Amino acid sequence: MTEFRTGIGYDVHRLVEGRRLVLGGVEIPHSKGLAGHSDADVVSHAATDALLGAAGLGDIGEHFPPSDPQWKDAPSLLFLSRARELLAQAGFSIVHVDIVVVIEQPKILPYREQICRNLAQALGVGRTAVSLKAKTAEGIGPVGAGEAAEAHAVATLKADLRN
Repeated sequence: MTEFRTGIGYDVHRLVEGRRLVLGGVEIPHSKGLAGHSDADVVSHAATDALLGAAGLGDIGEHFPPSDPQWKDAPSLLFLSRARELLAQAGFSIVHVDIVVVIEQPKILPYREQICRNLAQALGVGRTAVSLKAKTAEGIGPVGAGEAAEAHAVATLKADLRN
């Protein structure tokens, strides 16, 4: 019997001076970057949480806690690769991951294809199994004021269950 599962992920980080802006493993030129213990890649973080949630395997903070020094400035694509390993051990395969990143500036469209390729590679799936959309917050709230960036993700998994 095949079972499908869906998970939702969300992440938000402040934009600050003196940090690199990394989204989906792509360093994007900008005057500010995302503050966090790792590289603070909201795209990878939201996708990781969506995948772990769909499999019932907890969340990113349980597996990659900011209190653990090994994750200091770590590339968040590593979190996705490790989540993929956890999913495989639990009998799940990734069907699709859909992500929305919300940021006022810079524009993400020129980087979208490379972000999707990076995510697909980290997840061990084909490029068409990953989609990314970029939105602005239309000047509303901290994201709209250029103080933060956020990402939302939905993941679909398949499990072959034996009765």
